[in-house]
Amino acid sequence: TLFPYTTLFRSEYDNDRSDMSGQLENRVAIITGAGEGIGRGIATAFIKQGAKVVIAEIDTDLGIAAEKELGHNALFVQTDVSIKSDNERMITAAVDQWGTLDILVNNAWGGGLISRVESKSPKLMERSLNVGFLGPLWAMVAAHAIMKEKGYGRIVNLCSLNGVNAHMGTVEYNSAKEALRSATRTAAREWAPLGITANIICPAAKSASFFRVMNEFPELIAAADAANPMGRMGDCEEDIGPVAVFLASEGSSYVTGNTLFVDGGSHINGSSWAPDLGD
Repeated sequence: TLFPYTTLFRSEYDNDRSDMSGQLENRVAIITGAGEGIGRGIATAFIKQGAKVVIAEIDTDLGIAAEKELGHNALFVQTDVSIKSDNERMITAAVDQWGTLDILVNNAWGGGLISRVESKSPKLMERSLNVGFLGPLWAMVAAHAIMKEKGYGRIVNLCSLNGVNAHMGTVEYNSAKEALRSATRTAAREWAPLGITANIICPAAKSASFFRVMNEFPELIAAADAANPMGRMGDCEEDIGPVAVFLASEGSSYVTGNTLFVDGGSHINGSSWAPDLGD
């Protein structure tokens, strides 16, 4: 059968991957929404590769727990990414703690509501755009000043196949993420001569936010696995983390303005997402 060979391949690949240590040695990174889910997975992967990480998290309990688990190279900074001054403050905290900033990962998301386009409230749309688009943009602008001066920077923004494929029920999320994707590509073009790269990851992983959404539509959990060409949704640390490490590392110095679909191949033909939204 296929599965023993698949398992063998993954085991050998994972062993090889574990030897690639120190890719981010002494680099300073900020990761928003790093208290759980994909942000936490990326933070863990970065720490293992030698980075110093600011956990920019709105939830104090999650942030403190992440800082404690990740150790002395992690610093929790309570951050509401929808507020421009909070984005600037987290960058100041990184510089105060470790003297510089090399890597910015915009991952945080504030949650939405699965419902039809016409039922979205102005308050929900405004909050979603502030969290998912404007906040990351302000963070990029603040990081730019430091990165430009040192002639080096890595920006990694988490976007979504939801926006690329226009999934039903999540117009606030789709819109914010596609706006961020466009802004990232524009920044990549403008900042390329400065030694600053900017790239996008569109992930598919069983994160905390994934399960919060799926609690409303539990029948879609199995459907999400079945619709994935690899037959499973990804792991936040093991599947998404290494790609973020690459985009944050020296190895990606000639990669900018790209969207990497880290999704087991879901983007190839589009993944099915059809919750019952009612009338």
